[in-house]
Amino acid sequence: MDEDGRHIADGLPRERPTLKTIAYMTGLGITTVSRALKDAPDIGSDTKERVRLIAKQLGYQPNRAGVRLRTGKTNVIALVLGIDEELMGFTSQMVHGISEALAGTQYHLVVTPHSFQKDAMGPVRYILDTGSADGVIISRIEPEDPRIRLLTERNLPFATHGRSDMGIEHPYHDFDNETYAYEAVRKMVELGRSRIALLAPHSRFSFYTHSRIGFESGLADFGAIEAPMGRITTETPLDDIRTHAERLMRSAEPPDGIVSISGSATVALIAGLEAAGKKLGADLDIVSKQSAEFLNWIRPEIYTVKEDIRLAGRELAKALMARINGAAPQSLQSIAKPVWRATAPKD
Repeated sequence: MDEDGRHIADGLPRERPTLKTIAYMTGLGITTVSRALKDAPDIGSDTKERVRLIAKQLGYQPNRAGVRLRTGKTNVIALVLGIDEELMGFTSQMVHGISEALAGTQYHLVVTPHSFQKDAMGPVRYILDTGSADGVIISRIEPEDPRIRLLTERNLPFATHGRSDMGIEHPYHDFDNETYAYEAVRKMVELGRSRIALLAPHSRFSFYTHSRIGFESGLADFGAIEAPMGRITTETPLDDIRTHAERLMRSAEPPDGIVSISGSATVALIAGLEAAGKKLGADLDIVSKQSAEFLNWIRPEIYTVKEDIRLAGRELAKALMARINGAAPQSLQSIAKPVWRATAPKD
């Protein structure tokens, strides 16, 4: 492509394909082509398919600057994601799921990475101040999340991966961490475990509260006690989780079961357990969430529940597009239930 935005083929410049190009190739009017690409209901399905095929063959991409001038829209969905340490492919699965939902629409995905150790409001303020997206997906939601309040005040459509508790109705998709933690304690007690620890998220996040409620309810209902986990959380660096787990398992009263809210953190827990000379499935059982089928590849003794992040991406993208089109936020809220994975029997 040259400096004027023209494609170069065989050493010769070729103009960027436009709506006029597609109209010429299909024998349709420019307005009809434009409406077909926007999936207008009054355009026949055969016509839409023919226009999309020609557009794809030509490599047509709408001029976003022109679209914004004409409509005030960017056709961009922004995904704001933390760059925290993770091993289980959370980011790639979330992006994959969102991309699946956006396929065939006018929307494009832009990922905005940031660190929660710094200003979590920064990326949202930037998007609002620059008008660089028609809607935003945010994660790691807090009960009183200032990003939600700001987006609501500025009237920019958004969807959240997680729930808030601030009296603002908004689209969300969440995982039922309360039920997961409750059923995880049940599983531990069925295995004969009684001193159970919880490796929980940081207390600032909403899903900390959900997982604590489920965990404590499970302890009360099934007659187990909580073994202290110390000050580590799923946000703690993995090296530190490993070191802490080794120290914990060498202590006078180690837990005999751990419920983990993070698959990545579980890998570090296992490393620390084995460094202490203990055996998974004998000295300790672990129940863990995972977003990809990795844990049981390396340790089939782990009892796992899958949190389908790809599904979450699809649901969030669909909810956000519906919100942009005016759907009520109360109709755009969903919670995924835990799905237990069958685990190989112990010897």
